[in-house]
Parts: sequence; C-alpha cells; structure tokens
Amino acid sequence: MRFSRIFASIFLLFIFLSIASAEIKIKVVDPQDAAVAGAQVQLLEPGKPAPIAVLNTSAEGVASFREPPGSYRVQVLAPGFAAETVDISSKAATTTIQLRLAKAAETVVVTATRTPVPGQAAGAEVDTLSSGQLEVMQPIAAADAVRFLPGAVVNTAGQRGGISSLFVRGGESTYNKVIVDGVAIDNPGETFDFGSLPLTQADRVEFVRGAQSTLYGSDAMTSVVQVWTRTGSTALPELRFGVDGGNFGTANGYASLAGAHGHFDYNFFGDQFNTHGQGVNDAYSDSLQGANVGAAITDQVSVRVRVRHSNSYTGVPGEWSFNGNPLLEPDPSEWSHQNNILGSIELAVSKPSGWQHRLTGFDYLYRYTDVNLSTNPDNYDDFPADEYDHINRVGFEYQGDYSERNWTHSTFGYRIENENGTVGDLLYPPSTSGQRLEQDAYLQQQLTLGRLSVIAGGRFVHNSLYGNTGVPRVALTLLALRGGDLFSGTRLRFSYATGFMEPALYQAFAAPPYYVANPGLLPERTRAFEAGFQQRFFAGRWDLDATYFNNLFHNQIEAASNQAGLYQFFNVQRSLAHGAEVELQGRVWKRLSLNTAYTYLSTEYLQAPLCTPANFCDPVYDTGNPLLRRPKHSATMLLSYLGTRWGANLGGSFVGRRPDSDFDGLGIDHAAGYARVDLGGWYAINSRISAYVNVANALNDHYNEVVGYPALTANFRAGMRFRIGGE
Repeated sequence: MRFSRIFASIFLLFIFLSIASAEIKIKVVDPQDAAVAGAQVQLLEPGKPAPIAVLNTSAEGVASFREPPGSYRVQVLAPGFAAETVDISSKAATTTIQLRLAKAAETVVVTATRTPVPGQAAGAEVDTLSSGQLEVMQPIAAADAVRFLPGAVVNTAGQRGGISSLFVRGGESTYNKVIVDGVAIDNPGETFDFGSLPLTQADRVEFVRGAQSTLYGSDAMTSVVQVWTRTGSTALPELRFGVDGGNFGTANGYASLAGAHGHFDYNFFGDQFNTHGQGVNDAYSDSLQGANVGAAITDQVSVRVRVRHSNSYTGVPGEWSFNGNPLLEPDPSEWSHQNNILGSIELAVSKPSGWQHRLTGFDYLYRYTDVNLSTNPDNYDDFPADEYDHINRVGFEYQGDYSERNWTHSTFGYRIENENGTVGDLLYPPSTSGQRLEQDAYLQQQLTLGRLSVIAGGRFVHNSLYGNTGVPRVALTLLALRGGDLFSGTRLRFSYATGFMEPALYQAFAAPPYYVANPGLLPERTRAFEAGFQQRFFAGRWDLDATYFNNLFHNQIEAASNQAGLYQFFNVQRSLAHGAEVELQGRVWKRLSLNTAYTYLSTEYLQAPLCTPANFCDPVYDTGNPLLRRPKHSATMLLSYLGTRWGANLGGSFVGRRPDSDFDGLGIDHAAGYARVDLGGWYAINSRISAYVNVANALNDHYNEVVGYPALTANFRAGMRFRIGGE
C-alpha cells in the first residue's frame, strides 16, 4: 500500500512537471532559408538581465529549450550575420528566425573575443570573408584571399607553392597566429606559409589585426587568421563536385559529401590542384582530404571530430630575377614537400544555465622536406641539401563562457601543449631534436556599461624553457554620438596589449650545416596600443574606420651569415612600427559590397647589436634602418556582388616600394611597388550547375613580392561545379 502511494506521488509529480514545462524550439535559417549551424541562442525572460539558458544550434539549425510556458526573448548571434532579437511565446511549436546579412559594423565575429559578438563591440579591427565571397574568389590557397583584406601585405616567393608570408602592422612574418577549426597550425617562431593552406570547403575566414596573445598565446603578436570548415546541414545527402583548368598547365578538381541526419552531421571533402608554372622548376601540386563530423548527444551536449591531411610538392627555382633584372640562373632541380595532418575532437556542453564549456584535444603533425642534390654553380645560394623538419604539437584546451547578465560576459580557459621536433639533413647527420611544454591560463571580461564597452583580460604562461610570463589586454569602445540617418553614430576606440613569442625549435636547437643554434635566445615581445574612431553613415550602410597603431618590438630574432656561411641567430633589442589605417566598407546596393583600405607605415630598428668579427650580424639590421619587406604605403580593395543567379568580385592589392635584400652580396636593397588585380565570377545555369571563371594578376603586372622571385603573370582558370541531392 505504501509503495503504491509513493509510486502514485512520483507519477503525479512527473505529470505536473511535464505540464509545467514546455519545449521551446528555435530554428535559425539564413536569407535563403538554409539551416544555420553553430549559432549562439540566448533565452531571456523579458525585464530580467540574466539569460535563462544559452545553446548553440545543431547542424539542422535547431536549439531546444525546456522551460515553463510563457513569453520569452531570444537573441541569436551567428558569425557572418547580423545579431537578431525576437520576442516569442512558448505556445508556438517551433519559432523560425531568419537572419539577415549584416551592415558593415554589425556582422557577428568570433575571433576577437573567442565568443560571438557584433563587430562594433569586438574591441579590435576584424575583417571577414564569407562563404559566398570565397565561392566567387575560388582561392587556391589562403594567400589568394587574405591579400585583399585591409592591413594585409602578402609576400609570395615567386610562383604558386613559393612560401607566402604575411606582414601586419610592421610585425614580422612570424607574428601571425593561424587557426583552422579551432587548432593552431603555425609552428611557434616560424613563418607560416599561406600559399600551402587550401581553403576548400572553408565556410568563413576572419582576420583580426593587433596583439592578441591574451586570448591566443604565442605568435599572436600582430594578427590572428582563423578558418572554419563547413558542416553538413541537409537531411538529404548533398554531393558537390567541380573541375577547372587554365593556362600554365593548371588543373583542379574537388568534391564533398555532406548532410545531417537526426543527431548526426557530416562533411567529407577532398581537393587536387596541379600546375606546371610559368618558368624553370615552377611546378606545384597539392592534395587535401578532410572530414568534419558531429553528433548531438543531448540538446546540451555535443561532440565534433575534425581531420585534415594536406600533401604538397613544389619546385624551388630560388632567387634569380631582381625587379626585372635576371642576375642569376634559376635552380632547375631543387624541390620541397609538405605533408601535414591535423586532428581534433571537441566536446561542447551548454549547462548549467548561462554556461558553455568546450574541451578540445588536438594533434598537429608538420613534416617538411627540401631536397637539392644537383647544385647550380651560377647561383650564389645553391648548395647540396636533403633537409627535413618534423614538428609535432599535441595538447588539450578548455574554454568556459558564462553570461552573468545581458551586459556582461566572462571567458576563461586553460591550455597545455607539448611541442617537439626533429631538424636535420640526410647529407649531414646527425639530426637535432628539441622539446618544450607550455601551460597557459587566461581570463577575459566583457562589460557593456551604457555607451561604454570594456574588454579586459590577461594570460599567464608557463614555458618549460622560458619560465613564466603574463600578457594583459584592455580595449575600450565609447559610443560618443548616436547620430541620425546621415551621420549614424560615432564610436571612439582604444586598446593596449602586450604579446610574446618563443623562438622556433630550430633556432634554439638546430645544428650545422645551415644554422648555428642559439640556446640563449630571448622570447620576442611586443607592446601595442591603438586609438581610432568609427563613423557610420546612411543609417549604418557605410562605415569609415581610422586607426593609429604603435607597436614596440623587443628581442626580435634575426639571422645573419657568419664567416663559415652558416646562419647565426641573434636578438635585435628594440624596433618600432607605427602608422595609420583608414578603412571604408559598406553596401553600394543590396547585394553589392565594398571594402577598401589604405595603410601608412613607418618602421625603424631602434637598438640593434653592434656588428663585430665576434658578433655576426647583418648591416640591414643596423640601428636607424627600416624593417625589411614592410611597405610605407599599401592599399586593398574587395568589391563583391552576391546574387541568386550570379556572383562576381574585383580584388585589388596595391603595395609600394619597400626595403629588401638579396642576402647574397649582390647589392639589391629594395623591391619595387606593384598592383595586383584579381577578377572572378560565377553564373548559375540552373539550381544544380554553375560555371565560373577567375583571373589572377589581370593587369599582367611583372613584379617581385619578394625581391629575386618573379611573381606569376596573368593567369586564369575556368570551370564548372555541380550539386546532387541536398535541399
């Protein structure tokens, strides 16, 4: 009898709770009614500042809450779109929220704060490339796309496959953090090659200028570049594939299979690119295979696995033609090879109320080979080599987010990474190995106090070789004037940050024949501040941004050849890079957008080591000299039209004369200015078939981005892409 009463009581309680709560289902779609995965959905009670719950949409664009019946307010933050706030009632079975394309400053971004925020509240200069823009550009590699973003100066050593480095705000080419699907793929202290990062199936690219070591640790000294891969979202599996070809023996083919079923989503993709190039030993090929698979365990818990494998081969003709003057002969036999594997598993938990947790385990293997077994006596920089670099980075990261109120948000985390590598040459054994362990803890607080927005944080870093360090950052944004239709708001911005970067493994451990390692190298550091304003026009359709930046670099690592012909590493005590950026972005018409910018830059070595017979250095690093490969004047432009039947883009990268060196005693001290213009467009023959064409360096400009390495002249590709299945 007592058992029956207890059972009846439990049953009645269950019935009461079922009646007292209801499932609130939110579906988020884009302007074409396609599901938007990964959007952050906050559920709030009207009049109360603390969110009841925060969830991310599934691959099908759905977030489900179980709350008592009533009226609620929903806020949706989806990267690449405008923020949306909608009042709903739990009586509706499903509420569909259609996102809109954002005005320039309203676009939701992630990288600046590690959590979705509108761009005007990010506290940093952020520019993006959407999936639509990437579909028009059809970039072979990241270098083909990033070069058209404001403040980016890309230097490619000649043809496709030549090392493509990025310079931002006067920083070194090693000062950029590069992240793919949440995992850093740049090797600390080394120049990242943007020419070997395929953007096949990339859903979005974000580019943040300024020091970001507080959130991202080593390397994020002057910029962060982040790429996300598409997720499957259609109940019916969707097969996409395409082929294109062009001059210089260029051929490209790619395919993907994506979809979502129940709690699972998937995207499997691959790409193969080949070209003969335009000169001696200019051939390049790259293959990419990858997968992005997710599973929703519950409405609040999900897991995602990502894998990428990239395998590239390129000829290395070396430097030979300097600003149009062929002083040397290209090397006909040297070649290099990269074989990289990235894997990660991410567990996301959205509870208790207002909390979000991400736990990520990652493993990145970088393998590089450079072979030159037949030397060229006519080339100064040509000697036998069979060099290899094997770098492995494995670790774990936790990130927590807590929305205390609708005007404050906390982000905190912990990261541990083991970096180890082997550097050597088969012709000159033995190899050299090195290892270091790094543990980081970080905290950032976002506050919105009326017209004032504050972002403040810090990171504590413990490195097994370089000890402890701390890097703070604070960013302030003030809405000075609200304005009207013509002048639609004026914002003032200021930020102060510090950054750090440890030496590359080979700089600290490598042995001859090429390098003289320096275990005493100090980590590089920066002190960065910027101040500027943002003026909006015509009801927010246009934005004018002007920013002054000032970067003071300490202990920059440079290399110079000693009397034995080996490169010896040393620290340059202090150097300065400061200047101004002016950016104009907006919509010319509903589907036609423009983003254009100009950068003025002044650089100088303030304190460099004295060159003596016992202390090898290079006169190019003498006190008072400008920093190499940083142009005083540069500008970018990207004009994009994204329609339903066709799309097109016009991209321009304009770079002025800049100091450079041949490093071989030929007396070359600069690279001439150049203008590169790219064109692209596609046309939908029907809903399943599209034709497209892309032209790079359409003006057929003959120039050097890196002195001694002639850039690829006008080159085009034309092709077709197809879609089977999907919705």
